[in-house]
Amino acid sequence: MQFEEFAAARLPALLRYAVLLSGDREQASDLVQDVLTKALLKWRRIGALEEPYAYVRTMLTNEYLSFLRRRRVPTVPLGWATPDPAAAERAPDRPDEEVWRLLSGLPRQQRAVIVLRYYEGLSDPEIAEVLKCRPTTVRAYASRALATLRVELSPTTVPPVEVL
Repeated sequence: MQFEEFAAARLPALLRYAVLLSGDREQASDLVQDVLTKALLKWRRIGALEEPYAYVRTMLTNEYLSFLRRRRVPTVPLGWATPDPAAAERAPDRPDEEVWRLLSGLPRQQRAVIVLRYYEGLSDPEIAEVLKCRPTTVRAYASRALATLRVELSPTTVPPVEVL
């Protein structure tokens, strides 16, 4: 398979995956562009693999994780971008919005595991291969992430009342 054929066929899936990882369409587009540029330079080797998409997806995951490590620019809140406190009290317009907000708050490895498992449909050994860790580590990341999401998504509980 030629690189151009691969890129045309897999671009939508790579973009979707990058958006799920980063939570930002522009950043996702940049990540995919960077990864495809690197893949083109190594295409002779990558194209000969049995699963070139799996390899490029791993490259994309690594690029995303590296981007997070390199990013050292402090963020400065802008007055016009400050969220409205009343808006925080309202329910999100779509149930997905709350999930996406919570996903973006997870540590990067936990978020990657959740996206790879539930959106890309990978098994724990496949995720371990992508993240270069052990399957037990993948299960630990998933367990922590799901516990965090369960707590955050559960309805607010009323504190227990002491019975006299």
